Amino acid sequence: MKVMNFNEMLETRTREVEAVVEHYLPAADGYQKTVLDAMNYSVRAGGKRLRPMLMEETYRLFGGSREVVEPFMAAIEMIHTSSLIHDDLPCMDNDELRRGLPTAWVKYGYDMAVLAGDSLLIYAVETAAKAFAMTEDPAVVGRCIGILAQKTGIYGMIGGQTVDVELTNKPIPHEKLDFIYHLKTGALLEASMMIGALLGGADEEETRLVEQMAAAIGVAFQIQDDILDVTSSMEVLGKPVLSDEKNNKTTYVTLEGLEKAKKDVARISDDAVRILHELPGENEFLEALIHMLVSREK
Repeated sequence: MKVMNFNEMLETRTREVEAVVEHYLPAADGYQKTVLDAMNYSVRAGGKRLRPMLMEETYRLFGGSREVVEPFMAAIEMIHTSSLIHDDLPCMDNDELRRGLPTAWVKYGYDMAVLAGDSLLIYAVETAAKAFAMTEDPAVVGRCIGILAQKTGIYGMIGGQTVDVELTNKPIPHEKLDFIYHLKTGALLEASMMIGALLGGADEEETRLVEQMAAAIGVAFQIQDDILDVTSSMEVLGKPVLSDEKNNKTTYVTLEGLEKAKKDVARISDDAVRILHELPGENEFLEALIHMLVSREK
């Protein structure tokens, strides 16, 4: 896919995803308006909308064409945003900027940021459940909600974050760093693409391959994130650089060095594309998107 065509399609797809996410945000009124404002502020702060986009493109890969995927697209972005709100807290990374804007705890206070993160997490499940009314196969929707919960919880993102927090200021052996990357970053990408595949009609073997592909994308994405923390600038990233060093965090770059990290990103992303080619259907934009994610500059 030509760079110009891809960039145009990416802009179009991003706008489409933004519209879906916006549609499912809660109205900011009532006595609990402050927490609703904090939730919506954090979701609307921007970002690549990577997870809902990968979900929708995997859904399209398997021939999906109905709106049943949309509640899940919004839900996965809410879950991702909740994790960012909590990551930024003083008890975690203590970051004051996210995407060039004040983080939720800076703008709304520590207490309200905790509540906003919690609220987005549970509101995501409420949102995903709206897909039951949009399908003739409620069992698939139920399974997708199960995947959403598992990949978010103690056997997914939160499990990875737990190990990451426990090992702050301590050396991290390679096998535990791999565990953190597979769960903290990879799990939500796996959920996104597996849900897209299942809603699109994928069978068990195809769903297993999608999970493997997403896991590879997640690891490559996180290693690239480590690389950018060392090589980029706050102006480009929209958040502080060298934050891993500031927080004494072991990363793939500190363990393997910058050059090997770059080579491994390319190798792992090639593995993801190889798996994509084993799946039925064709989605040229999805393949280009995978390549972009691991060569991005922000």
